[in-house]
Amino acid sequence: MNEKSSPAILGTGNIKKLLWEYSGPAIVAMMASSLYNIIDRIFIGKGVGSLAISGLALTFPLMNLAAAFGAMIGAGGATLVSIKLGQKDKESAEMVLGNVFTLNIILGIVFMLAGLTFLDEILYVFGASENTLPYARDFMEVILLGNVITHLYLGLNSVMRSSGNPNKAMITTLLTVVVNLILAPIFIFYFGWGIRGAATATVIAQLVALIFVLVHFIDKKNYLHFKAGIYKLKARIVGGIFSIGMAPFVMHACSCLVIIIINNALQSHGGDLAIGAYGIINGVVMLFVMLVMGLNQGMQPIAGYNFGANQQARVNQVLKLTIIYASIVMTASFLIGELLPYQVAGLFTDDQELIDISAKGMRIVVSVFPIVGMQMVVTNFFQSIGRAQWAIFHSASRQLLFLLPLLLILPRYYDTNGVWLSMPISDAMSTVVACGMLYYEFRYKKRKNQ
Repeated sequence: MNEKSSPAILGTGNIKKLLWEYSGPAIVAMMASSLYNIIDRIFIGKGVGSLAISGLALTFPLMNLAAAFGAMIGAGGATLVSIKLGQKDKESAEMVLGNVFTLNIILGIVFMLAGLTFLDEILYVFGASENTLPYARDFMEVILLGNVITHLYLGLNSVMRSSGNPNKAMITTLLTVVVNLILAPIFIFYFGWGIRGAATATVIAQLVALIFVLVHFIDKKNYLHFKAGIYKLKARIVGGIFSIGMAPFVMHACSCLVIIIINNALQSHGGDLAIGAYGIINGVVMLFVMLVMGLNQGMQPIAGYNFGANQQARVNQVLKLTIIYASIVMTASFLIGELLPYQVAGLFTDDQELIDISAKGMRIVVSVFPIVGMQMVVTNFFQSIGRAQWAIFHSASRQLLFLLPLLLILPRYYDTNGVWLSMPISDAMSTVVACGMLYYEFRYKKRKNQ
């Protein structure tokens, strides 16, 4: 294996070039995936109706909870692989790969069975009404049936990226987008399957991507690959995956709880259309959030490898660059949300009332986005270097310590505006915490070196 194809390049190559090489494919993949989600909501809004957008928004908490388990295994396993490769421990890295495979199957089946058994009850708790429940149920039944596929695809794709194959990871995500964009309009408009057609297209697209990833790891020519003896769960490895992956799990689980509160608050103060407006705003915002997540995915193997190799200067450099780029991305989101909210909302629906609610909320939600990129990077940074407790604390602080209390208080005085206002206020407070954590980390390192 030559040096350029080896993970060892993470410890010797130019940091700026490596960050773009690793985050570039992830950004392309994330951008494509986000654009698909936006286009999918446009298909649903134009082809099924405004209430279908609200029904789709009601599924976000359950989707986030499923993603929480997937992220725990995928991100935890990917980070552990990066650290093991940095320590030149290939055997342990392959054991992590096998354990990621097994854990995703187990958790995927358990979540699917639990979700299908209590689906209606869950959706009512999430803020569903008699008008929106049928749309949410039709969508989630299909998604839950494909849950094992989703978990395996996301988990193994993360490991593939961390083991030195960012371009293949990008191609995998692009596959899901292309297949989705082809199948969704056919299923929704031609076959008349409505929102269930959108969900079916999503599951089929992820199945195609999973097959691509499995082919990669079956090939023994690749640095990490499937082989006998790596699938049996090992307490040490499972504990490491859960420990490191707990930060994204907490982040997604807290997000699930917060979205439940948001949906119920919007239902109480604005009705079904207010929930649909949140679905539109969330889709637009996630386009830029996913770009930052792509940067974070590029940073993760570089930071993890160099942390494992005890090259602190390189760790610091990749962190600084990632924060700068993330801030630029979120500033662009701020400008679009403030200057073009009506035009953006109009892409999803022809309902003028829904457009007005969405535009007003969007301007409030994005108001502090120029400073949000930094706090998003900090959480991933601590996860990347194995500081699970710090990452968990920062993930939870934004959701539980700040956003949740604000969601319970502000809507009582400002109605729907109170829901929107709670988001930028909690973002600003979380950014202050991120700055403090980062300052303490560097001060601690400086004292330790001295």
